[in-house]
Amino acid sequence: MPQLDYTTFPSQLFWLLVTFAVLYVLMRWLALPRLGRVIDNRRQRLEADLARATELKVQAETVLADYQKALATARDEAQATLRQASERLAAEAAERQRVLAETLAQQIAAAERRVAEAKEEALGEIRAIAVEIGGAAVEKLTGTAPDAARLAAAVDTALGARTA
Repeated sequence: MPQLDYTTFPSQLFWLLVTFAVLYVLMRWLALPRLGRVIDNRRQRLEADLARATELKVQAETVLADYQKALATARDEAQATLRQASERLAAEAAERQRVLAETLAQQIAAAERRVAEAKEEALGEIRAIAVEIGGAAVEKLTGTAPDAARLAAAVDTALGARTA
């Protein structure tokens, strides 16, 4: 194997040094500066992204706080509106109930008056019928027509004793 031949070592070492020097120069002046710029660009972009993320986080927290404040305000307003509506509806219901109670009281009073009038009319008719039947009964039993004034007074006395 020619690599292990010690007579060729000096030329191999020479070409090793030349190749190493060329690669070193290429790396030192071409590859490493480009690589350094890429790393610096990435670091700067990363720092800018982190700064932007921090800024956006602060903005998001501010927006969240504003949202929660607006939500609390809206809830308070909704509860106040609901309470007002409930009170208004309760007042309207109470007013309707009062009007209905007045209407029912008036209808009951009118019905009681009609009942009283009907009762008076019925008692008046009963009185007339009682006088007529009493006169017919007395006439049938005695054969003579009774005195109409006395018969009416007797019926009035009997009806008065019954209603009292």
